[in-house]
Amino acid sequence: MFHGTMTALVTPFRDGAIDEDAFRAHLDRQIEAGVDGVVPAGTTGEAATLSHDEQKHLIRIAVEHVRGRVPVIAGAGSNSTAEAIELTQAAKDASADAALLISPYYNKPSQEGIYQHYKAVADAVHLPIVVYNVPGRTASNMLPETVGRLSHIVNIVGIKDATADMAQFGRTMNACDGRIEFYSGDDATVMPFMASGGAGVISVVSNIAPEAMTALTAAMRSGDLDTACRQHLELLPLSDAMFTCSNPIPVKAACAMLGWMGWELRLPLTPLEPAECDSLFAQLKASGLAPERAYP
Repeated sequence: MFHGTMTALVTPFRDGAIDEDAFRAHLDRQIEAGVDGVVPAGTTGEAATLSHDEQKHLIRIAVEHVRGRVPVIAGAGSNSTAEAIELTQAAKDASADAALLISPYYNKPSQEGIYQHYKAVADAVHLPIVVYNVPGRTASNMLPETVGRLSHIVNIVGIKDATADMAQFGRTMNACDGRIEFYSGDDATVMPFMASGGAGVISVVSNIAPEAMTALTAAMRSGDLDTACRQHLELLPLSDAMFTCSNPIPVKAACAMLGWMGWELRLPLTPLEPAECDSLFAQLKASGLAPERAYP
């Protein structure tokens, strides 16, 4: 249903509120660069610190501004099943193309609990749903058998896999037997992920390098492995730089260094230290993204 490069959008803030103008400009920047979809209000968008009203509003802005130019996959996850249903319904009401739901965090549910959580949302809201396995944030790993069960639910259409575990990825593909699509949630492994059958990536790096990530996924989809390999290797240092500390701290700083939005994060996230900023800016310059000047 979805493919290629889908950007997990940052959420710009100004004086504690969503900077709507900067967000709209960022959407245009992404679409003009050729991305295949956008994902507002996810982890990279600091959804954990957005109020429900802010999250719903951000999704509405994205859908209205994009105007059907690319799919909008709305972040609608929660560790409360009732809240996830509410947010997914809001995404549907806003005319989002799909919802991205994270496995319940903090609660530490069993595999059966994870299955029942997603099933309850899918049963309550008939909207395409992409489930999201990111053990580093949820303290749970969706096992291949669980994803296989979920793949039989008609409106669960894909999984964002941020495990970087290619063996588990293969076992999960076998368990799903072609019923859903697989999207990488790990920028550093997009090429091998797609070579093994993945449909694309929900990317952090494409916030600042949308053309490069789109070129990589397009090359993989067309079978141009030489181009894909070159793009993969060129993007690796930038991918590493985006995860030197918790996402979205580095990518938000990079967007600020490029002059696209402010530096503002919401607690408990805190800005990079000066030495970390210097290192990040050096990598942006090395990647050809930053001008030959000091950042503000």
